[in-house]
Amino acid sequence: MDELGPFANWPNLNASPSLSGEQSQVLETDTAERGLKDMASRNNALENFLGGAPLNVVARLFFISLVVGALLMWLELRPIDILRGVQAFFDRIYQLGFGAIQELASYVLAGAVFVVPAWFVLRLANLRSGKR
Repeated sequence: MDELGPFANWPNLNASPSLSGEQSQVLETDTAERGLKDMASRNNALENFLGGAPLNVVARLFFISLVVGALLMWLELRPIDILRGVQAFFDRIYQLGFGAIQELASYVLAGAVFVVPAWFVLRLANLRSGKR
């Protein structure tokens, strides 16, 4: 080993190269770093979209699905019953004709009573945590 350490032969990217061989090494290093940055930005975009590393998100979704599924089975709600309920909902809307708009609006308002305040509280919590 040299007295400068094990990384003495690595190119210094901040210094201006004086030889053409060093210039080619810097260009190769810059190209490789740019490729890694592009790959990292694509990975970061995926992680930003998913909310974390893909395997961690899959594991969290698995356990949350397990808990929610156990709760639904305990309440004796089977997936087929939920699908039949959704189908019945759309069948009723179709059969109502113009009355469907009124029923749809009542569903939206009933849901908004819970969803909008919850959304507002979560936005406030995110706003406060973002300032830290």
